[in-house]
Amino acid sequence: MGLTHIIDRRLNGKNKSAVNRERFLRRYRDHIKKAVSDAVQKRSITDMDRGESISIPTKDIEEPTFRHGQGGRREGVYPGNKEYVTGDHIPKPPKGGGSGAGQGQASDSGEGIDEFVFQISQEEFLDFMFEDLELPNLVKKQLKDTSAYKYVRAGISTAGMPTKINLIRSLRGAYGRRLALTGKHRQRITALTEELEELKSTPDVPDPAFSKKDQIRALEDEIERVKQRIHKIPWIDDFDLRYNQHIKQPYPSTSAVMFCLMDVSGSMSQMHKDIAKRFFILLYLFLKRNYQKIDVVFIRHHTSAKEVDEQEFFYSRETGGTIVSSALKLMQQVMAERYPASDWNIYAAQASDGDNWNDDSPICSDLLNKQILPHVQYYSYIEITPHDHQMLWHEYEKLTEKWSDSFAMQQIVDNGDIYPVFRKLFARKTS
Repeated sequence: MGLTHIIDRRLNGKNKSAVNRERFLRRYRDHIKKAVSDAVQKRSITDMDRGESISIPTKDIEEPTFRHGQGGRREGVYPGNKEYVTGDHIPKPPKGGGSGAGQGQASDSGEGIDEFVFQISQEEFLDFMFEDLELPNLVKKQLKDTSAYKYVRAGISTAGMPTKINLIRSLRGAYGRRLALTGKHRQRITALTEELEELKSTPDVPDPAFSKKDQIRALEDEIERVKQRIHKIPWIDDFDLRYNQHIKQPYPSTSAVMFCLMDVSGSMSQMHKDIAKRFFILLYLFLKRNYQKIDVVFIRHHTSAKEVDEQEFFYSRETGGTIVSSALKLMQQVMAERYPASDWNIYAAQASDGDNWNDDSPICSDLLNKQILPHVQYYSYIEITPHDHQMLWHEYEKLTEKWSDSFAMQQIVDNGDIYPVFRKLFARKTS
């Protein structure tokens, strides 16, 4: 029995390539996740919103196949050599490598591995980066902002573009028009047909002026004339055409506000600020995947707090001591005036090196416990320091048990800790 070959000559369906790509990404998910994780460690957080080039060893994408061998017993003669006989072990080449003209050091073991390289998009990159993360207490509250629009069906119109023609409504209108215009003609045909049948059933009476045969012919001619009048009515006319009408309608989109609080006192170096900035940007990218609109409020503080723009937030220099409660009080004030919890999903991220006036740390804990945490979706505190924790950290630790669903804190030592700490703060909780 011969081998049957089945050839699929069907044309590719719509979005077939997209389906195949999703299947490919699922199949090599482990390779892609590892590549994405490596890319996060290497590139700047400001470049997180672009794609990535992924390499997969060719041997890992080979497909198993069945082949028909020649079968039976085969004999062959192969060329030999003068150095080895059957059973000899061939030693590895010396470590010096080959004797070629190259200037590098050649490898004395292993073999090269070809790689298959492909590009993943920005959306796919962020999907893999945030795959195991979730926004705690992601609650879509009152839909407030109406800056987004969508096109919705708005009935039928008699004018429009050919691409928006409604075939069913057009044909239905044409059929109704024909019924209305041909009603009297069809009634006339029915009456003439009954008269013709009655005439044919009556006995033939000789009439030299108008014979029965002539009467039948006259009725048949009249029926044909009425039918021609019906056929002259157009099957469809411009008057019958109907078009789908669409209008641009605003629709509400979920809004969120992100508070960025940072200590800018003399103990916070530019290195501390750069780490904090990367964390804030990563959080912002994460929120963008869940909300249509995000407002960002920047609050910097030393002994006093101030709401500033992004440039001043990250790059202006300050000296002096630290009173963290000033930033929390300003945040609570801004929330009350511009971002009520009934209308906004509120997120906050606070970055500090841990320094604070000791008498102020209990005030910070009390402000968070009574004025802020009851109204926010999530509050994350990162302490950027390689040293032991101080009073502020220990006061915040007292809140983790009561507000475990909406408050988290982690320590960051250097740039390499940003992404792992972010994953810990927003790790998906298993039931």
